[in-house]
Amino acid sequence: MIRPAAAFLALLIAFPAFAGEATGVIAKIDEDSQTMALAGGQTFKLPGEFDYSVLQTGQKVTVVYDETGDGDIVTDIELND
Repeated sequence: MIRPAAAFLALLIAFPAFAGEATGVIAKIDEDSQTMALAGGQTFKLPGEFDYSVLQTGQKVTVVYDETGDGDIVTDIELND
């Protein structure tokens, strides 16, 4: 018999989060909802401990994120010139 915890772990291993990357200009930063949107409309969730002072609308960035069932969650942001 498979225990529920073992079955859940097997699902996590079988279906890992997929990583993605997007480059664009920041159109909106919403600290209340912890999200950031690029000019093309793609929206990302920012981590809870994120330092919002380093970003501004109009900045060109490359965003590395995990695609999850809860949305695209930022793992890294690189500022572009």
